[in-house]
Amino acid sequence: MMGIQRDRVRFNVGGRTFETTSTTLANAGRNSFFGALFDDNWNLQPMNSSSELFLDRNPDCFAVLLDLLRTGDLYVPPNVPEKLLCREAQFYGVLDHVRAAKWGQFDGNRLRLSRSITGPAPGDGTAIRAGPDGGCCVAHGSMVHVYDWMMEEHPPINLDYQRVNDAGWIDPESIVISACERLGTGDGGMGLFNSSTGELRYKFQVSHQNQIKSYTAGALTFNSDYKIFSSCKGRSNEYGVGVWDPIAEKQVDFFYESPGWSLGDADKLQWLNGYNCLLVATLFPRKDNCYISLLDFRQKNMVWSWSDIGTPITFDEKRVRDAIAMEGSSSICVVNEYEDLGFMDLRSAAGSVRWSSRSRLMNGKLSDEPCYPKLALHDGQLFSSMSDCISVFSGPDCVLTSRLRRSYGGSICDFSIGGDRLFALHSEENVFDIWETPPTSVL
Repeated sequence: MMGIQRDRVRFNVGGRTFETTSTTLANAGRNSFFGALFDDNWNLQPMNSSSELFLDRNPDCFAVLLDLLRTGDLYVPPNVPEKLLCREAQFYGVLDHVRAAKWGQFDGNRLRLSRSITGPAPGDGTAIRAGPDGGCCVAHGSMVHVYDWMMEEHPPINLDYQRVNDAGWIDPESIVISACERLGTGDGGMGLFNSSTGELRYKFQVSHQNQIKSYTAGALTFNSDYKIFSSCKGRSNEYGVGVWDPIAEKQVDFFYESPGWSLGDADKLQWLNGYNCLLVATLFPRKDNCYISLLDFRQKNMVWSWSDIGTPITFDEKRVRDAIAMEGSSSICVVNEYEDLGFMDLRSAAGSVRWSSRSRLMNGKLSDEPCYPKLALHDGQLFSSMSDCISVFSGPDCVLTSRLRRSYGGSICDFSIGGDRLFALHSEENVFDIWETPPTSVL
């Protein structure tokens, strides 16, 4: 009986008393507010059984969160605003519990449209990137708009009339942005920004022969060590792919463009952990010809390459518009403007495309709007955007298993997957959609 008494803990939250047990509080996890009440052996630290721990917080939200820790289920009464609940959950360190109860594990075949956000910036969108905490950033022209998990907008990042080419998250508080060089000003290149305040933390320079050069930074990607890779285009010899260490705040490597090959204009970069190489793709219509290669920075060697130069192209639909490496099958998947998928074997030096038309969903009809086909991989599923639809392919044979369609906003110019969300940016209207996976029903 005495053990049960010691197991109890009483809170006074905003004037309301709550009583619970250490077992319930332990469900919040070691890194939560409640985890701090335990010692290293997960024993509730000594408390006076007659005392209350006073918290000057919202009692209605506390009741919802305590019930979530007790049952694993989330019930939000009508009088509790969702944003307020999320803020309180963040304070207690249990926001991940709320998200897990509200949305299930990401599955492209079970995604449902959660909501659509109309952004404040005019003009066409450039890119959308999912953040590590469930938020996202959206680039329009020279502006990048940043949203947290609750879709509240932070102060925008303004590059003062320099066009943004790409953006990426290093961590929830750090965004890297690549931009065009402005002739005559020496501006351009790449910067690290605070996602909460929009302030510039550091500007990444390109050094060639011990001289700082102005340059245009293009596509971005990161490796597992948080090194930053970006395609670079300067005025003299600064053509290729640069590498920066954001912790040391310096350029650490540069892969210079070889004669007859296009790296500095790359549309797509992707780090391959298994190969310890970088995929670089420069695609039509940025260039008249397409170039795809794997770069080994250790040996300064191009270990695999493919180009359509010299290949007889009788139909425009064979023009590659996006590419992505699929390490599990040692292949590269490409897509054309009809959403035909093509595959190349990374184990073969003679890279030829094996086209498959089983994914042709347009029946030969193209939308009147510009087409921006994009590819993404997540948890073994392949995603391909076309017009206002995203197709989901599953299994080793990339079988079409579902389609995500949303007509409002025009065709999809970009999409991004992060954590438990898919974000789709539309080209005609300044709007992006949020797709999430509902929790699995218990019944």
